[in-house]
Amino acid sequence: MDSYDVVVVGGGHNALVAAAYLARAGRSVLVVEKLDHVGGAAVSEAAFTGVPARLSRYSYLVSLLPDRIVADLGLKVSLESRAASSYTPAGNLLVERTPGPATAESFRALTGSDAEFDRWQRWHADLETLAQALAPTFLEPLVSREHARIRVDSVARMRLWEQVFERPLGVTLEELFTHDVVRGVVGTDGLVGTHTSLHDLKANRCFLYHVVGNGTGEWKVPVGGMGAVTAELLRAAREAGAEIVTGAEVSRVDVDGTDAEVEFDGRTVGARFVLSGVAPRVLDALRGRESRAVADGCQVKVNMVLTRLPKVRGGVDPKLAFAGTLHLDESYTQLETAYRESAAGQVPSVLPAEMYCHTLTDPSILAPELVESGWHTLTLFGMHTPAALFEGHEGLRDQLVGRYFKALNRHLEEPIEECLATDADGRPCVEARSPLDLEAELGLPRGNIFHDELAWPFAENDDEVGRWGVETDVPNLFVCGAGARRGGGVSGIGGHNAAMAVLER
Repeated sequence: MDSYDVVVVGGGHNALVAAAYLARAGRSVLVVEKLDHVGGAAVSEAAFTGVPARLSRYSYLVSLLPDRIVADLGLKVSLESRAASSYTPAGNLLVERTPGPATAESFRALTGSDAEFDRWQRWHADLETLAQALAPTFLEPLVSREHARIRVDSVARMRLWEQVFERPLGVTLEELFTHDVVRGVVGTDGLVGTHTSLHDLKANRCFLYHVVGNGTGEWKVPVGGMGAVTAELLRAAREAGAEIVTGAEVSRVDVDGTDAEVEFDGRTVGARFVLSGVAPRVLDALRGRESRAVADGCQVKVNMVLTRLPKVRGGVDPKLAFAGTLHLDESYTQLETAYRESAAGQVPSVLPAEMYCHTLTDPSILAPELVESGWHTLTLFGMHTPAALFEGHEGLRDQLVGRYFKALNRHLEEPIEECLATDADGRPCVEARSPLDLEAELGLPRGNIFHDELAWPFAENDDEVGRWGVETDVPNLFVCGAGARRGGGVSGIGGHNAAMAVLER
Protein backbone atom coordinates (compact mmCIF):
# COMPACT_ATOMS: atom_id res chain seq x y z
CA MET A 1 0.00 0.00 0.00
CA ASP A 2 1.33 3.41 -0.98
CA SER A 3 1.73 5.86 1.88
CA TYR A 4 2.03 9.64 2.11
CA ASP A 5 2.69 12.16 4.81
CA VAL A 6 -0.59 13.89 3.93
CA VAL A 7 -3.63 12.94 1.87
CA VAL A 8 -5.99 15.78 0.99
CA VAL A 9 -9.60 14.79 0.27
CA GLY A 10 -11.08 17.08 -2.37
CA GLY A 11 -9.30 19.34 -4.82
CA GLY A 12 -10.80 22.77 -4.24
CA HIS A 13 -8.68 25.89 -4.07
CA ASN A 14 -8.08 25.49 -0.32
CA ALA A 15 -6.88 21.93 -0.85
CA LEU A 16 -4.38 23.16 -3.42
CA VAL A 17 -3.13 25.87 -1.06
CA ALA A 18 -2.57 23.29 1.68
CA ALA A 19 -0.87 20.89 -0.74
CA ALA A 20 1.47 23.60 -2.02
CA TYR A 21 2.54 24.70 1.46
CA LEU A 22 3.09 21.14 2.68
CA ALA A 23 4.94 19.96 -0.43
CA ARG A 24 7.18 23.03 -0.29
CA ALA A 25 8.00 22.02 3.29
CA GLY A 26 9.20 18.64 2.04
CA ARG A 27 6.15 16.54 2.88
CA SER A 28 4.78 13.92 0.48
CA VAL A 29 1.25 15.00 -0.48
CA LEU A 30 -1.56 13.37 -2.43
CA VAL A 31 -4.69 15.33 -3.44
CA VAL A 32 -7.72 13.27 -4.50
CA GLU A 33 -10.56 15.00 -6.40
CA LYS A 34 -13.72 13.28 -7.65
CA LEU A 35 -14.32 15.64 -10.59
CA ASP A 36 -12.17 15.55 -13.71
CA HIS A 37 -10.65 18.90 -12.75
CA VAL A 38 -9.55 20.70 -9.60
CA GLY A 39 -10.81 24.01 -8.24
CA GLY A 40 -14.24 23.15 -6.85
CA ALA A 41 -16.34 26.30 -7.20
CA ALA A 42 -13.33 28.40 -8.26
CA VAL A 43 -13.34 27.45 -11.94
CA SER A 44 -13.75 28.98 -15.38
CA GLU A 45 -15.72 27.12 -18.01
CA ALA A 46 -17.14 27.60 -21.49
CA ALA A 47 -20.78 27.42 -20.49
CA PHE A 48 -22.36 27.97 -23.91
CA THR A 49 -21.80 25.82 -27.00
CA GLY A 50 -19.92 27.63 -29.73
CA VAL A 51 -19.42 30.81 -27.70
CA PRO A 52 -15.72 31.42 -26.93
CA ALA A 53 -16.19 32.76 -23.41
CA ARG A 54 -14.79 31.23 -20.22
CA LEU A 55 -17.05 32.29 -17.36
CA SER A 56 -16.35 32.20 -13.65
CA ARG A 57 -19.19 29.74 -13.41
CA TYR A 58 -19.72 29.64 -9.65
CA SER A 59 -17.57 31.91 -7.44
CA TYR A 60 -16.65 35.07 -9.29
CA LEU A 61 -14.92 37.77 -7.19
CA VAL A 62 -11.93 37.74 -4.83
CA SER A 63 -11.49 39.71 -1.61
CA LEU A 64 -10.32 37.34 1.10
CA LEU A 65 -7.21 35.91 -0.60
CA PRO A 66 -4.31 37.34 1.47
CA ASP A 67 -1.32 38.88 -0.29
CA ARG A 68 0.84 36.75 1.96
CA ILE A 69 -0.43 33.50 0.44
CA VAL A 70 0.10 34.91 -3.05
CA ALA A 71 3.68 35.85 -2.15
CA ASP A 72 4.48 32.66 -0.21
CA LEU A 73 3.43 30.41 -3.08
CA GLY A 74 4.74 32.65 -5.87
CA LEU A 75 1.32 32.89 -7.50
CA LYS A 76 1.11 34.87 -10.74
CA VAL A 77 -2.38 36.14 -10.00
CA SER A 78 -3.73 39.51 -11.07
CA LEU A 79 -6.71 41.00 -9.23
CA GLU A 80 -8.10 44.21 -10.71
CA SER A 81 -10.24 46.92 -9.11
CA ARG A 82 -13.61 47.65 -10.67
CA ALA A 83 -14.38 51.09 -12.12
CA ALA A 84 -17.20 51.65 -9.62
CA SER A 85 -18.15 50.21 -6.27
CA SER A 86 -21.90 49.96 -6.74
CA TYR A 87 -24.97 51.34 -8.46
CA THR A 88 -28.54 51.14 -7.19
CA PRO A 89 -31.05 52.01 -9.93
CA ALA A 90 -33.89 52.44 -7.41
CA GLY A 91 -32.74 55.86 -6.27
CA ASN A 92 -30.03 56.25 -8.94
CA LEU A 93 -27.32 55.88 -6.28
CA LEU A 94 -23.83 55.60 -7.77
CA VAL A 95 -20.92 54.88 -5.42
CA GLU A 96 -17.47 55.41 -6.90
CA ARG A 97 -14.61 53.05 -6.10
CA THR A 98 -13.11 55.90 -4.06
CA PRO A 99 -16.20 57.94 -3.07
CA GLY A 100 -15.80 61.57 -4.12
CA PRO A 101 -17.90 64.45 -5.48
CA ALA A 102 -19.97 62.28 -7.83
CA THR A 103 -20.88 59.93 -4.98
CA ALA A 104 -21.67 62.87 -2.70
CA GLU A 105 -23.98 64.35 -5.33
CA SER A 106 -25.65 60.97 -5.84
CA PHE A 107 -26.36 60.69 -2.09
CA ARG A 108 -27.59 64.27 -2.01
CA ALA A 109 -30.02 63.67 -4.87
CA LEU A 110 -31.35 60.55 -3.16
CA THR A 111 -31.61 61.79 0.43
CA GLY A 112 -31.88 65.58 0.13
CA SER A 113 -28.79 66.43 2.15
CA ASP A 114 -25.14 65.57 2.76
CA ALA A 115 -25.81 63.97 6.16
CA GLU A 116 -26.27 60.39 4.91
CA PHE A 117 -23.11 60.51 2.82
CA ASP A 118 -21.15 61.82 5.81
CA ARG A 119 -22.44 58.92 7.88
CA TRP A 120 -21.56 56.51 5.03
CA GLN A 121 -17.99 57.79 4.90
CA ARG A 122 -17.49 57.53 8.67
CA TRP A 123 -18.89 53.98 8.74
CA HIS A 124 -16.67 52.75 5.92
CA ALA A 125 -13.62 54.43 7.44
CA ASP A 126 -14.38 52.52 10.64
CA LEU A 127 -14.71 49.26 8.71
CA GLU A 128 -11.36 49.81 7.02
CA THR A 129 -9.77 50.26 10.44
CA LEU A 130 -11.48 47.06 11.59
CA ALA A 131 -10.18 45.19 8.56
CA GLN A 132 -6.61 46.33 9.15
CA ALA A 133 -6.82 45.19 12.76
CA LEU A 134 -8.34 41.74 12.18
CA ALA A 135 -7.23 40.55 8.73
CA PRO A 136 -3.66 39.72 9.81
CA THR A 137 -4.99 37.35 12.50
CA PHE A 138 -6.65 35.13 9.88
CA LEU A 139 -3.28 33.51 9.08
CA GLU A 140 -2.28 33.12 12.73
CA PRO A 141 -3.40 30.73 15.47
CA LEU A 142 -6.88 31.63 16.68
CA VAL A 143 -6.99 34.57 19.04
CA SER A 144 -9.56 34.74 21.82
CA ARG A 145 -12.65 36.89 21.55
CA GLU A 146 -11.22 39.21 24.19
CA HIS A 147 -7.93 39.53 22.34
CA ALA A 148 -9.79 40.36 19.12
CA ARG A 149 -11.81 42.98 20.96
CA ILE A 150 -8.67 44.57 22.40
CA ARG A 151 -7.17 44.76 18.90
CA VAL A 152 -10.27 46.45 17.51
CA ASP A 153 -10.80 48.79 20.45
CA SER A 154 -7.18 49.95 20.29
CA VAL A 155 -7.58 51.39 16.79
CA ALA A 156 -11.29 51.91 16.20
CA ARG A 157 -13.86 54.54 16.96
CA MET A 158 -15.90 54.00 20.12
CA ARG A 159 -18.67 51.39 19.93
CA LEU A 160 -17.45 49.75 16.71
CA TRP A 161 -16.99 46.39 18.43
CA GLU A 162 -20.51 46.58 19.81
CA GLN A 163 -21.94 47.63 16.43
CA VAL A 164 -20.33 44.78 14.49
CA PHE A 165 -19.98 41.92 16.99
CA GLU A 166 -22.58 42.27 19.72
CA ARG A 167 -25.69 43.91 18.30
CA PRO A 168 -27.60 42.66 15.26
CA LEU A 169 -26.44 44.40 12.12
CA GLY A 170 -29.96 45.61 11.44
CA VAL A 171 -30.01 47.54 14.72
CA THR A 172 -26.72 49.19 13.79
CA LEU A 173 -27.97 50.11 10.32
CA GLU A 174 -31.16 51.60 11.72
CA GLU A 175 -29.09 53.68 14.12
CA LEU A 176 -26.49 54.88 11.61
CA PHE A 177 -28.55 55.50 8.47
CA THR A 178 -31.95 56.99 7.78
CA HIS A 179 -32.65 56.02 4.17
CA ASP A 180 -34.10 52.61 3.30
CA VAL A 181 -31.98 52.21 0.16
CA VAL A 182 -28.74 53.17 1.90
CA ARG A 183 -29.44 50.74 4.72
CA GLY A 184 -30.02 47.99 2.17
CA VAL A 185 -26.88 48.67 0.16
CA VAL A 186 -24.81 48.40 3.33
CA GLY A 187 -26.72 45.39 4.63
CA THR A 188 -26.36 43.14 1.58
CA ASP A 189 -22.83 42.17 2.65
CA GLY A 190 -24.44 40.43 5.62
CA LEU A 191 -26.64 38.25 3.43
CA VAL A 192 -24.51 36.94 0.55
CA GLY A 193 -24.87 33.16 0.80
CA THR A 194 -26.51 33.42 4.23
CA HIS A 195 -30.24 32.93 4.75
CA THR A 196 -31.05 35.13 7.70
CA SER A 197 -32.55 38.39 8.89
CA LEU A 198 -30.38 41.44 9.36
CA HIS A 199 -31.59 41.25 12.96
CA ASP A 200 -29.77 37.97 13.54
CA LEU A 201 -26.07 37.82 14.41
CA LYS A 202 -25.60 35.35 11.55
CA ALA A 203 -25.75 38.40 9.30
CA ASN A 204 -23.03 40.10 11.36
CA ARG A 205 -20.68 37.17 10.83
CA CYS A 206 -21.33 37.11 7.09
CA PHE A 207 -20.92 40.90 6.97
CA LEU A 208 -17.56 40.71 8.72
CA TYR A 209 -16.09 38.30 6.17
CA HIS A 210 -17.26 40.52 3.34
CA VAL A 211 -15.65 43.72 4.63
CA VAL A 212 -12.28 42.66 6.11
CA GLY A 213 -10.67 40.82 3.18
CA ASN A 214 -6.92 41.38 2.87
CA GLY A 215 -7.16 44.39 5.17
CA THR A 216 -9.24 46.46 2.74
CA GLY A 217 -12.47 44.59 2.10
CA GLU A 218 -12.33 45.44 -1.60
CA TRP A 219 -13.79 42.81 -3.91
CA LYS A 220 -11.65 42.47 -7.03
CA VAL A 221 -11.92 40.80 -10.42
CA PRO A 222 -9.55 37.87 -11.09
CA VAL A 223 -7.97 38.49 -14.48
CA GLY A 224 -8.56 35.47 -16.67
CA GLY A 225 -11.51 34.43 -14.52
CA MET A 226 -11.62 32.40 -11.35
CA GLY A 227 -10.05 29.49 -13.17
CA ALA A 228 -6.85 31.51 -13.51
CA VAL A 229 -6.54 31.54 -9.71
CA THR A 230 -7.03 27.77 -9.54
CA ALA A 231 -4.56 27.22 -12.39
CA GLU A 232 -1.85 29.06 -10.47
CA LEU A 233 -2.55 27.12 -7.30
CA LEU A 234 -2.37 23.86 -9.23
CA ARG A 235 0.94 24.91 -10.76
CA ALA A 236 2.35 25.85 -7.34
CA ALA A 237 1.27 22.55 -5.79
CA ARG A 238 2.61 20.42 -8.62
CA GLU A 239 5.91 22.27 -8.90
CA ALA A 240 6.39 21.79 -5.16
CA GLY A 241 5.97 18.04 -5.66
CA ALA A 242 2.35 17.37 -4.70
CA GLU A 243 0.63 14.52 -6.54
CA ILE A 244 -2.82 15.44 -7.88
CA VAL A 245 -5.35 12.76 -8.85
CA THR A 246 -8.65 13.76 -10.50
CA GLY A 247 -11.65 11.72 -11.50
CA ALA A 248 -11.26 9.66 -8.33
CA GLU A 249 -13.98 9.72 -5.68
CA VAL A 250 -13.01 9.01 -2.08
CA SER A 251 -15.28 6.39 -0.51
CA ARG A 252 -13.74 5.91 2.94
CA VAL A 253 -11.58 7.81 5.43
CA ASP A 254 -10.27 6.00 8.53
CA VAL A 255 -8.24 7.92 11.10
CA ASP A 256 -7.16 6.78 14.56
CA GLY A 257 -5.06 9.72 15.73
CA THR A 258 -1.76 8.21 14.61
CA ASP A 259 -2.30 6.69 11.18
CA ALA A 260 -4.93 6.97 8.47
CA GLU A 261 -6.25 5.17 5.41
CA VAL A 262 -8.07 6.77 2.49
CA GLU A 263 -9.88 4.65 -0.09
CA PHE A 264 -10.78 5.86 -3.58
CA ASP A 265 -11.75 3.95 -6.72
CA GLY A 266 -10.79 0.62 -5.16
CA ARG A 267 -7.34 1.86 -4.14
CA THR A 268 -6.28 2.37 -0.53
CA VAL A 269 -3.40 4.62 0.54
CA GLY A 270 -1.94 5.25 3.95
CA ALA A 271 -1.17 8.63 5.52
CA ARG A 272 0.10 10.22 8.69
CA PHE A 273 -2.39 13.07 8.28
CA VAL A 274 -5.61 13.63 6.37
CA LEU A 275 -6.89 17.07 5.36
CA SER A 276 -10.50 17.46 4.33
CA GLY A 277 -11.35 19.99 1.66
CA VAL A 278 -14.92 18.69 1.42
CA ALA A 279 -17.81 19.92 3.53
CA PRO A 280 -17.86 18.62 7.12
CA ARG A 281 -21.09 16.76 6.43
CA VAL A 282 -19.45 14.95 3.51
CA LEU A 283 -16.45 14.10 5.67
CA ASP A 284 -18.75 12.63 8.32
CA ALA A 285 -20.29 10.35 5.69
CA LEU A 286 -16.83 9.20 4.56
CA ARG A 287 -16.03 8.35 8.18
CA GLY A 288 -19.33 6.51 8.63
CA ARG A 289 -20.55 9.00 11.19
CA GLU A 290 -23.89 10.71 11.80
CA SER A 291 -23.98 14.37 10.83
CA ARG A 292 -26.23 17.21 11.89
CA ALA A 293 -28.33 19.19 9.43
CA VAL A 294 -26.62 21.87 7.35
CA ALA A 295 -27.98 25.38 6.83
CA ASP A 296 -29.59 25.82 3.42
CA GLY A 297 -27.70 27.54 0.66
CA CYS A 298 -29.88 30.42 -0.43
CA GLN A 299 -28.66 31.83 -3.72
CA VAL A 300 -29.45 31.66 -7.41
CA LYS A 301 -26.53 32.31 -9.77
CA VAL A 302 -27.31 33.39 -13.33
CA ASN A 303 -24.55 33.63 -15.97
CA MET A 304 -25.15 35.46 -19.24
CA VAL A 305 -23.31 36.50 -22.38
CA LEU A 306 -24.50 39.71 -24.07
CA THR A 307 -23.87 41.13 -27.52
CA ARG A 308 -23.99 44.60 -25.94
CA LEU A 309 -24.57 46.24 -22.59
CA PRO A 310 -28.11 47.57 -22.23
CA LYS A 311 -28.69 51.28 -21.74
CA VAL A 312 -29.73 52.26 -18.22
CA ARG A 313 -32.50 54.67 -17.37
CA GLY A 314 -31.48 57.61 -15.24
CA GLY A 315 -28.56 58.66 -17.42
CA VAL A 316 -25.86 56.53 -15.79
CA ASP A 317 -23.25 55.15 -18.15
CA PRO A 318 -23.83 51.36 -18.29
CA LYS A 319 -20.05 50.92 -18.12
CA LEU A 320 -20.27 52.32 -14.59
CA ALA A 321 -23.65 50.88 -13.63
CA PHE A 322 -22.57 47.29 -14.36
CA ALA A 323 -18.87 47.54 -13.52
CA GLY A 324 -19.42 47.40 -9.78
CA THR A 325 -22.27 45.75 -7.91
CA LEU A 326 -25.67 46.69 -9.30
CA HIS A 327 -28.18 46.34 -6.46
CA LEU A 328 -31.56 45.15 -7.70
CA ASP A 329 -34.47 45.42 -5.25
CA GLU A 330 -32.12 45.39 -2.27
CA SER A 331 -33.50 48.12 -0.05
CA TYR A 332 -33.50 47.32 3.66
CA THR A 333 -37.26 46.72 3.68
CA GLN A 334 -37.12 44.53 0.57
CA LEU A 335 -34.31 42.40 2.03
CA GLU A 336 -36.14 41.82 5.30
CA THR A 337 -39.45 41.09 3.57
CA ALA A 338 -37.83 38.61 1.21
CA TYR A 339 -36.24 36.81 4.16
CA ARG A 340 -39.50 36.55 6.10
CA GLU A 341 -41.37 35.21 3.09
CA SER A 342 -38.68 32.69 2.13
CA ALA A 343 -38.28 31.52 5.73
CA ALA A 344 -42.02 30.81 5.70
CA GLY A 345 -41.57 28.59 2.63
CA GLN A 346 -42.79 31.16 0.10
CA VAL A 347 -40.98 32.44 -2.97
CA PRO A 348 -40.31 36.11 -2.18
CA SER A 349 -42.76 38.56 -3.72
CA VAL A 350 -39.78 40.78 -4.57
CA LEU A 351 -36.47 39.09 -5.40
CA PRO A 352 -33.34 40.91 -4.17
CA ALA A 353 -30.31 40.38 -6.39
CA GLU A 354 -27.04 41.92 -7.41
CA MET A 355 -25.24 41.96 -10.73
CA TYR A 356 -21.88 42.80 -12.22
CA CYS A 357 -20.05 42.62 -15.53
CA HIS A 358 -16.67 40.86 -15.39
CA THR A 359 -15.61 41.92 -18.86
CA LEU A 360 -15.79 45.65 -18.11
CA THR A 361 -12.75 45.07 -15.88
CA ASP A 362 -11.23 42.04 -17.58
CA PRO A 363 -12.20 41.36 -21.21
CA SER A 364 -9.66 38.52 -21.48
CA ILE A 365 -12.28 35.85 -20.72
CA LEU A 366 -13.86 36.57 -24.12
CA ALA A 367 -12.31 35.80 -27.50
CA PRO A 368 -10.78 38.96 -29.05
CA GLU A 369 -13.36 39.04 -31.86
CA LEU A 370 -16.18 39.14 -29.31
CA VAL A 371 -14.49 41.97 -27.41
CA GLU A 372 -14.11 43.94 -30.63
CA SER A 373 -17.82 43.43 -31.34
CA GLY A 374 -18.81 44.84 -27.95
CA TRP A 375 -19.83 41.58 -26.27
CA HIS A 376 -19.87 41.24 -22.48
CA THR A 377 -20.61 38.76 -19.74
CA LEU A 378 -23.11 39.49 -16.99
CA THR A 379 -23.57 37.74 -13.66
CA LEU A 380 -26.59 37.86 -11.34
CA PHE A 381 -26.53 36.63 -7.74
CA GLY A 382 -29.99 36.24 -6.19
CA MET A 383 -30.63 36.43 -2.45
CA HIS A 384 -33.05 34.64 -0.12
CA THR A 385 -33.84 31.67 -2.35
CA PRO A 386 -33.12 28.76 0.03
CA ALA A 387 -32.70 25.19 -1.17
CA ALA A 388 -36.02 24.12 0.35
CA LEU A 389 -37.95 26.30 -2.10
CA PHE A 390 -36.65 24.25 -5.04
CA GLU A 391 -37.48 20.80 -3.70
CA GLY A 392 -40.26 19.36 -5.84
CA HIS A 393 -40.37 22.51 -7.99
CA GLU A 394 -38.13 21.80 -10.98
CA GLY A 395 -39.44 24.75 -12.96
CA LEU A 396 -38.82 27.32 -10.24
CA ARG A 397 -35.27 28.15 -11.26
CA ASP A 398 -36.32 29.20 -14.78
CA GLN A 399 -39.33 31.08 -13.39
CA LEU A 400 -37.01 33.08 -11.17
CA VAL A 401 -34.78 33.98 -14.11
CA GLY A 402 -37.81 35.44 -15.86
CA ARG A 403 -38.70 37.44 -12.76
CA TYR A 404 -35.13 38.73 -12.37
CA PHE A 405 -35.18 39.88 -15.99
CA LYS A 406 -38.53 41.61 -15.50
CA ALA A 407 -37.22 43.43 -12.42
CA LEU A 408 -34.05 44.50 -14.23
CA ASN A 409 -35.96 45.68 -17.28
CA ARG A 410 -37.76 48.29 -15.18
CA HIS A 411 -34.44 50.13 -15.04
CA LEU A 412 -33.33 49.61 -18.66
CA GLU A 413 -34.17 51.42 -21.87
CA GLU A 414 -34.28 48.09 -23.69
CA PRO A 415 -35.13 44.60 -22.43
CA ILE A 416 -32.16 42.54 -21.34
CA GLU A 417 -33.53 39.67 -23.45
CA GLU A 418 -32.75 41.68 -26.62
CA CYS A 419 -29.10 41.95 -25.58
CA LEU A 420 -28.52 38.24 -24.99
CA ALA A 421 -26.19 36.36 -27.31
CA THR A 422 -27.23 32.96 -28.64
CA ASP A 423 -25.22 29.75 -28.67
CA ALA A 424 -24.47 27.47 -31.59
CA ASP A 425 -27.94 25.95 -31.29
CA GLY A 426 -29.69 29.32 -31.31
CA ARG A 427 -30.51 29.31 -27.59
CA PRO A 428 -30.06 32.42 -25.44
CA CYS A 429 -26.81 32.42 -23.48
CA VAL A 430 -28.39 32.18 -20.04
CA GLU A 431 -27.40 29.64 -17.40
CA ALA A 432 -28.91 29.50 -13.92
CA ARG A 433 -27.85 27.48 -10.88
CA SER A 434 -29.87 26.91 -7.71
CA PRO A 435 -28.62 25.57 -4.35
CA LEU A 436 -29.74 22.09 -5.37
CA ASP A 437 -27.68 22.36 -8.56
CA LEU A 438 -24.60 23.24 -6.48
CA GLU A 439 -25.23 20.20 -4.32
CA ALA A 440 -25.50 17.93 -7.37
CA GLU A 441 -22.59 19.40 -9.31
CA LEU A 442 -20.09 20.36 -6.60
CA GLY A 443 -21.11 18.21 -3.63
CA LEU A 444 -22.04 21.22 -1.48
CA PRO A 445 -24.62 19.99 1.06
CA ARG A 446 -27.85 21.95 0.56
CA GLY A 447 -25.92 24.13 -1.88
CA ASN A 448 -24.31 26.05 0.97
CA ILE A 449 -21.36 27.95 -0.51
CA PHE A 450 -19.75 28.24 2.95
CA HIS A 451 -20.26 24.49 3.69
CA ASP A 452 -22.41 25.61 6.68
CA GLU A 453 -22.97 28.72 8.77
CA LEU A 454 -19.98 31.03 9.13
CA ALA A 455 -18.31 31.38 12.55
CA TRP A 456 -16.52 34.31 14.13
CA PRO A 457 -12.81 34.41 13.21
CA PHE A 458 -11.74 33.96 16.84
CA ALA A 459 -12.23 31.48 19.69
CA GLU A 460 -15.50 32.41 21.35
CA ASN A 461 -14.91 30.73 24.71
CA ASP A 462 -12.31 28.83 26.69
CA ASP A 463 -14.01 25.49 26.03
CA GLU A 464 -13.26 25.56 22.32
CA VAL A 465 -10.49 23.20 21.27
CA GLY A 466 -8.25 23.94 18.33
CA ARG A 467 -5.25 26.16 17.92
CA TRP A 468 -5.83 26.93 14.22
CA GLY A 469 -9.59 26.48 13.87
CA VAL A 470 -9.08 23.46 11.59
CA GLU A 471 -8.91 20.68 14.18
CA THR A 472 -11.36 17.79 14.54
CA ASP A 473 -11.99 15.14 17.19
CA VAL A 474 -8.96 13.19 15.90
CA PRO A 475 -5.41 14.62 16.18
CA ASN A 476 -4.34 13.70 12.65
CA LEU A 477 -7.47 14.86 10.81
CA PHE A 478 -7.91 18.53 9.86
CA VAL A 479 -10.47 20.56 7.93
CA CYS A 480 -8.88 22.70 5.21
CA GLY A 481 -11.92 23.86 3.22
CA ALA A 482 -14.63 26.46 3.67
CA GLY A 483 -15.89 24.57 6.72
CA ALA A 484 -12.81 25.56 8.70
CA ARG A 485 -13.10 28.48 11.08
CA ARG A 486 -12.10 31.51 9.02
CA GLY A 487 -12.98 29.53 5.89
CA GLY A 488 -15.53 30.66 3.32
CA GLY A 489 -15.05 32.53 0.08
CA VAL A 490 -12.06 32.20 -2.21
CA SER A 491 -9.32 32.84 0.32
CA GLY A 492 -6.99 29.89 0.75
CA ILE A 493 -7.04 30.68 4.47
CA GLY A 494 -8.41 27.29 5.49
CA GLY A 495 -5.76 25.58 3.39
CA HIS A 496 -2.95 27.67 4.83
CA ASN A 497 -4.05 27.12 8.42
CA ALA A 498 -4.49 23.37 8.01
CA ALA A 499 -0.99 23.15 6.54
CA MET A 500 0.42 25.11 9.50
CA ALA A 501 -1.40 22.79 11.92
CA VAL A 502 0.20 19.74 10.26
CA LEU A 503 3.66 21.26 10.26
CA GLU A 504 3.39 22.07 13.96
CA ARG A 505 2.62 18.41 14.69
